[in-house]
Amino acid sequence: MIIVTGGAGFIGSALIAALNKRSITDILVVDQLDNDKKWKNLVNLSFADYVEKDDFLEMVVENKLCGPIEAVLHLGASTSTTETNASHLIKNNYEYTKLLAQWTTDANIRFIYASSAATYGDGSAGFSDDEKNIDKLRPMNMYGYSKQLFDLWARRAGLLEKIVGLKYFNAFGPNEYHKADMRSFCLKAFEQIKTAGKVRLFKSYKPEFKNGQQKRDFIYIKDAADMTLFFLDNPQTSGLFNIGTGNARTWNDLAKAVFAAMGKKPNIEYIEMPDSIRNQYQYFTQAEMTKLRKAGYDKKTTSLEDAIKNYIQNYLQKDGYLTDI
Repeated sequence: MIIVTGGAGFIGSALIAALNKRSITDILVVDQLDNDKKWKNLVNLSFADYVEKDDFLEMVVENKLCGPIEAVLHLGASTSTTETNASHLIKNNYEYTKLLAQWTTDANIRFIYASSAATYGDGSAGFSDDEKNIDKLRPMNMYGYSKQLFDLWARRAGLLEKIVGLKYFNAFGPNEYHKADMRSFCLKAFEQIKTAGKVRLFKSYKPEFKNGQQKRDFIYIKDAADMTLFFLDNPQTSGLFNIGTGNARTWNDLAKAVFAAMGKKPNIEYIEMPDSIRNQYQYFTQAEMTKLRKAGYDKKTTSLEDAIKNYIQNYLQKDGYLTDI
């Protein structure tokens, strides 16, 4: 059995879709559905059972899980980069992950968890996934810090020699619809064009970046899922790894690709950035991918233009959800 926490979420449901494509359905989905619409991500997927996250934690503590467990893919977390309740993030992102890491390593179960590119902060310390350097990173929000805390703890405990932590960069694609303000800008741009006929991008406040020329490492969810399952297929590989393309693209590039996929001419408006995020804004992110390539992952990632075209024409314009990847 494979356990996927956060299995109804964006990346979690994509992993289940990828496992289904391999004809794997002996999957336990763990999540907290609450009142949002992420349950829709599960409708087209095949799995053995579903458990709420608090009930699952109780099952782990009381040793009530039955049957052989091959791996735990731990994607469950509070993912809002604007969350201000630090205690909530510590409980859900740090302490919960610690417990699962200890349980899985004691039981010799493969443990693959989501760290975050948010741990890199403003990027001044670089974007290297070498775990020897993680104490130099300075996250810019509490979400990133909660992920950083676990990475540091796992290194101190010697667990990074046994488990895998994945630093996802700017992932986008189907099944992110429930994420409200945390949805990708690709989806937001699509909606802006449908309703207003234009895309609004933040102005730049650094002279070295023109408006719309701020850069991000955008990765399609299908590529991110494939990279993740590489570590399921290669249990001898451990440590921290970036999940990205290694090719930063501008917000202008993204906006123009959305217009092209919708068959429309670009119409971009540059707006003021809110004061609340101006001092925390990242002007450049780009994953260093050498470590993953050296580990043996040799597939090419989908170009930004092709990924956006696939997303918009095969999902957004059809209100579609992932079935398999």
